[in-house]
Amino acid sequence: MIGLVLGPTLFLLVFFLIPEDELTYAARVVLGITAWTATWWVTEALPIPATSLLPIILLPTLGGLSMEQASRSYGDPIVFMYMGGFMIAIAIEKWKLHRRMALHILRVIGTRSDRIVLGVMIATAFLSMWISNAATALMMLPVALAVIKEVKTNEILSGPSLDRFSKSILLSVAYSASIGGLATLVGSVPNAVFAAMSKKLLDREIMFFEWFLFGFPVAMILLILLFLYLTRVQFKVEHKGEMSAAFIQKGLEDLGKMKREEKWVFVVFLMTAFLWIFKLFLFGGMTVSDTSIAIFGAMLLFLIPATNGERILEWQDMKELPWGLLLLFGGGLSLATGFAETNLTGWIGENLQHLNGLSYIMLLIILTGAILFMTEIMSNTAVANMIIPITVGLGLAIGIEPYGLMAAAALASSCAFMLPISTPPNAAVFSADVLKISDMVRAGFWLNIISIVVIVLAVYFWLPVVLKS
Repeated sequence: MIGLVLGPTLFLLVFFLIPEDELTYAARVVLGITAWTATWWVTEALPIPATSLLPIILLPTLGGLSMEQASRSYGDPIVFMYMGGFMIAIAIEKWKLHRRMALHILRVIGTRSDRIVLGVMIATAFLSMWISNAATALMMLPVALAVIKEVKTNEILSGPSLDRFSKSILLSVAYSASIGGLATLVGSVPNAVFAAMSKKLLDREIMFFEWFLFGFPVAMILLILLFLYLTRVQFKVEHKGEMSAAFIQKGLEDLGKMKREEKWVFVVFLMTAFLWIFKLFLFGGMTVSDTSIAIFGAMLLFLIPATNGERILEWQDMKELPWGLLLLFGGGLSLATGFAETNLTGWIGENLQHLNGLSYIMLLIILTGAILFMTEIMSNTAVANMIIPITVGLGLAIGIEPYGLMAAAALASSCAFMLPISTPPNAAVFSADVLKISDMVRAGFWLNIISIVVIVLAVYFWLPVVLKS
């Protein structure tokens, strides 16, 4: 109720308290509606997707944008790129290809306790690059619990060692599901928000390959540090040799021989990823967009027949498509259009001139730290939608290209490790009733600090190399 009332109240305060000679009528409308929408996003006074429709109602009605300008963002190319990625992910889950891939990774890595943790991390992170972190965590949680049961039943570990191993493997699922998504534009919503707002506000298209070149090393470094931290520091276990791989073999036997549908899904998945990454080398100057590739991959799955007389994807499968998330994209991009059309970013930049005294790297540290801890209690997409347009103005204020601040905001928005409520993966593993909140807070706090260091260094040193043109 507080959020419900606070939203429109903030709109009125912003609109009437900012003088007209300071900000135009349309810009005050856009800023007020942003405050209203952000408040309802944060407090979830309405369901987040429903709140995301506010801009399409209020911006044209109150004169902030035309209806065409406000509504166009809901059909932005990045929305359709994500839709295509989601469709491919639905096919992967429908035919249980994700589970087969995870079990094969575990079989290759080995069955010593620390290697099992590493295998779970690799499988989870890889899947999270292409599938939502929530779906990945929910798929990997039964695998992790099966491992724990195997260790306990066969008395491979016991007492404090079993407790530490159980906690480390569950946290590896939660944290790897968030970290893996950093590597690709479709792996984490804030990454896609960054790409969309870069195009909208700066007229600079961030291609899949560019982000992968930047985000993949960041994800890999964080995963390595996560593995060392969980298995060597926070939950160190004394090894007692290899454990039985029976649970892996049983899982693969339950899945049976790889079906024709799985093979086709795997081929389409690989082809789509290959085209995303090597688009520039394959098509040269042709205007083949990441969005076209994503939709092409999804369409193929609707064309390829399955052995049951249907197709690999049927339209009824689309009930699993997260339509609300696509609306959330649209709402954020509609507000970003308002920022661009009314020059709100320039006004914000002018009002942030006093930050000129701070060095760029100090700004990165403050921004990354603030967002990272903010997203512990807020939706990562809501944080990205609110903060990324502001970072554009901040970049203008200190006289630098804003891509670094935007990328830092996007990465930090996805790194929430301290609380069960922070992300769906955290909540999923906490539901196993093995972890205490204090375990997650203690492990997550230090991982937050590690993430701040890695993100700041990556943005400061590596991003300018990747986005040099």
